[in-house]
Amino acid sequence: MNIRDLRYLVSLADTRHFGRAARACHISQPTLSAQIRKLELELGIAIFERAKKSVVITRAGSAVIAQTRDALEQIDQIKMIANAYQDQMASDFRLGMIPTIAPYLIPYFLNPLSTEFPQLDLIVSESVTAELINQLEKHEIDAAIIATSVTDNNLRSITLFSEPFWLVHPSDHRFYHEDVIPLGELKNENLLLLSDAHCLSEQVRELLALNGPLVEHAFQATSMETLLQLVSTGRGCTLIPALALSGPYMTGMGLIAKPIAQEKALRQVSLVARHSYANSKSLANISRIIKQNLPNTVRVN
Repeated sequence: MNIRDLRYLVSLADTRHFGRAARACHISQPTLSAQIRKLELELGIAIFERAKKSVVITRAGSAVIAQTRDALEQIDQIKMIANAYQDQMASDFRLGMIPTIAPYLIPYFLNPLSTEFPQLDLIVSESVTAELINQLEKHEIDAAIIATSVTDNNLRSITLFSEPFWLVHPSDHRFYHEDVIPLGELKNENLLLLSDAHCLSEQVRELLALNGPLVEHAFQATSMETLLQLVSTGRGCTLIPALALSGPYMTGMGLIAKPIAQEKALRQVSLVARHSYANSKSLANISRIIKQNLPNTVRVN
């Protein structure tokens, strides 16, 4: 048994397909198959059940694969500990971000981070919260910036900032002369929401539910930009987080944004990582630089 074979094992468990796993590992499919079979013979158990087009993990295999992930994490930590005696900020850092934060937050902190740590290679990916948590558990990313609390005991959170929700309406709307919008005034508005894949949608629903049952609308957008395009054509109003106020879709579209008179009209944004992640210096420095370069529309925690 060697480290290489353990990585082959995890790749096959993730893809459930010999061809895709072989490509991910940059080896031939027969080589991968032979190494997995060799590992099974060495352990004396079947880790996978083979089918024509896919593989199924056995009960014994599930236990082995879970332990293998932990073992590979420890091996990676050994390398990080060694690097700690060199420079923790001169390595790759894989950061996941949710779509309702990534395009608006990145412009604030990316250049300051690169200036202070020019040798840090920040690799940013974008996905919804559930997928980011899954990627953290699979060690595919090092940390994630999300806007929901985590309940997984294997994860820890560094609170970054509180982000208020703002109401966006067309310029010819009845709210035009209002400076601040009471939450109760939204009760009868046609409020457009993101799809349920986004945590923002549920957060907005919970906020609106403070005033009683919601009136649900059939249409749900897949992106913030689509929501704002619909608002600009008079289809209704929407709620967006404060960072999005600086987005390009907020200019030249006849849109007006107003704060909401409700202290619960906000979301908490955090940097989440595994407890076992060894490069705590990177986590601390990235969270520090983000906090130091935020606009005054959010509140640093």
